[in-house]
Amino acid sequence: MNNTTDKSFSRHALANTVRLAAIAATCLTMSALALPKPPIAPPNEIILNIDSIDTTASIDSSAYTQSNLVSVCVGDINLDHVVDSADLGSLLGLYGPCQSGAGGDFNFDAVIDSSDLGTMLGNYGPCTAGLEWATVLQWNPDPAMVPDAAVRAKIVDSGFPWRVLHTGTGIEMLLIPASTFNMGCSASNSYGCYDDETNHQVTLSNAFYLGKTEVTQAQWLATMGSNPSQFQPPNHTLDTNRPVSEVTWNDIATDTATYQCFNSKTGLRLATEAEWEYACRGDTTTAFHSMPGYPNGTNDDSLLGNIAWNYNNSGSITHAVAGKAANAFGLYDMLGNAWEWCNDWSGSYAAGNATDPAGPATGSNRVIRGGACGGNYYTRLGCRSSYRYGSFPDDRFLGAVGFRAAKTP
Repeated sequence: MNNTTDKSFSRHALANTVRLAAIAATCLTMSALALPKPPIAPPNEIILNIDSIDTTASIDSSAYTQSNLVSVCVGDINLDHVVDSADLGSLLGLYGPCQSGAGGDFNFDAVIDSSDLGTMLGNYGPCTAGLEWATVLQWNPDPAMVPDAAVRAKIVDSGFPWRVLHTGTGIEMLLIPASTFNMGCSASNSYGCYDDETNHQVTLSNAFYLGKTEVTQAQWLATMGSNPSQFQPPNHTLDTNRPVSEVTWNDIATDTATYQCFNSKTGLRLATEAEWEYACRGDTTTAFHSMPGYPNGTNDDSLLGNIAWNYNNSGSITHAVAGKAANAFGLYDMLGNAWEWCNDWSGSYAAGNATDPAGPATGSNRVIRGGACGGNYYTRLGCRSSYRYGSFPDDRFLGAVGFRAAKTP
């Protein structure tokens, strides 16, 4: 589609419209700085000479797709690692209706307008490497992995890159945007909910990064020097791309006088229980998150094998990560394969709605989520988005219990 600025009004009229939009967008951008700062902060002052920018050239918006924006910052339409007047000129040349996700349509609403201009102004200036602790693999979310346009827009609006590689461990991580969701009971057709799965509204006020997969045996071995997993070479597989298991919560998150834990060595952390459930659900409200043919999730237990290594299909051993369909955030194995430790102490949810809940202040058990590959009763129950389990933080003999790394931007 060719969009030109003289389709329905004069260039000078557009210039005046853009001046007003720029002022409004800049105000909105500056007010957003009260949140944790993304890697690229807007400059203190932006002076735009709209009349000097060529917006009359005919530009094909399909030439600038979001999937092309790799290892650059949002707004860098011409991929020269700086958001400047050249990019602004391209944006204005594309102003108007377009294909959703075309270059310049940063919020994926199928129109390039003042909202997209505000996003560009928020990133005006040189692009940075993105994050000090990671290599940026892709700034904008891939629609094939994050199919919901509203979710993609939330990720873009966060100002952080979507897909990154943690420098110290090689763990690939995806951005989970801030949101409000309903946490608690989602019964399946075969299994109901327990009393501790109380429904309540939770707001996560900050975006965070979460491992695209569970931490693998190879990644744990490279960092910690040993592999405690039951299902490892040579007995079960030659593939250390299975999730690490038989790790305790303390192995991951507690230093001692003689032991440096995984989190301390890497600068990573465990997700809170609320972060974990939101990431697992991927904006669904069903027992099982989305899968091919079921974009809104399902409660049908017979379909669980599409997304999870579980008691029916695993042979009661773990399997290589990312072998089943991902959820709507692009995360694999959120259900099944290995249980996942969370940061929280286990306990009842606080009464009422909550913002950034971190669980009880003290306790005896730490939370475990997601179910696993085994066939016992609790493992079968565990492969639901809302199911809660827990154990002592030094318990190593639970079976297939691993974890997924998280990171605050």
